[in-house]
Amino acid sequence: MECIQDKTELGDISTEKKSHTYSECEKSFSCRSSLSQHEKIHTGEKRHPCSECQKRFTRKHHLTRHVRTHTGEKPHKCSECHKSFPCKFRLTEHERTHTGEKPYQCPECHKRFTQKTNLSRHERSHTGQKPYQCSECPNSYQCKTDLTQHERTHTGQKSHKCSECQKTFSRKKVLTRHELTHTGQKSHQCSECPKNFSRKYLLTQHERTHTGEKPYHCSECRESFSYKLSLTLHERTHTGEKPYQCSECHKNFRERASLTHHEQTHTGQKPYQCSECLKTFSYKTSLIIHQRTHTGEKPYQCLECQKSFGVKRHLTVHERTHNGGRTSSVL
Repeated sequence: MECIQDKTELGDISTEKKSHTYSECEKSFSCRSSLSQHEKIHTGEKRHPCSECQKRFTRKHHLTRHVRTHTGEKPHKCSECHKSFPCKFRLTEHERTHTGEKPYQCPECHKRFTQKTNLSRHERSHTGQKPYQCSECPNSYQCKTDLTQHERTHTGQKSHKCSECQKTFSRKKVLTRHELTHTGQKSHQCSECPKNFSRKYLLTQHERTHTGEKPYHCSECRESFSYKLSLTLHERTHTGEKPYQCSECHKNFRERASLTHHEQTHTGQKPYQCSECLKTFSYKTSLIIHQRTHTGEKPYQCLECQKSFGVKRHLTVHERTHNGGRTSSVL
């Protein structure tokens, strides 16, 4: 109540004298109650438990926000598109997608962001800082969400379930992408060719096959890529990072798809069957490559001599005959 009264009297709390200082970190506050709340960060005190899952919180409003993950309540609604959010700051962040406001600017390269967390994450791309470390293995990450996603490779947790087919996923955005396979919705059309896409970023990536644009550059060797994922995977060849671990034999992999493929060597599962000869395969890519022996399709073409290949790695090997043994970027 002390804080509210001060703010009312002075109009702008930013002009108020910050006379309450915490001795541990020397951070100052304008009112005693804010100092008391801050002290709990250092003491670890969490007095507010959730009655559903017993998780504890230092502040009452943090508990209130958390409880909505159980109830599904979303009381804050956007006046533009009527999308709802469980907490006010999420609504504020969302509203910037309508206004175009980007209040947070990087002091290094002056790039602007709608969210402060995105700015903090971006700044680590300049410093190289990776403060979030996995407790199971030596891998560390620049943002907490990446660590959370990585930790699921150890626990096998897949908490997001499709309501149509009951398939589960470790990440919500992967579930969202999967759900489009049920609706068949493809509302984003390429202006160059008749191809349609279910998501805007897939259209953007596809359009680069027409323009030849490769906006993602490796800071180590300056190789360029059309897709950010391709750059991320490439950078691991420099860092040696292998964030995906097999729960059976603890072997690590650079790519999630490689881990999925590897896990099938433990189960012996071969879920992909050729409709022509009924041969089965562990991997979908293996089935696709095999099917080309029936169709004669050769989708990978050399830009130098126009020779075509059914397998991408065969094209890569062939290209070395033109460039003196060096591997060119085909991504």
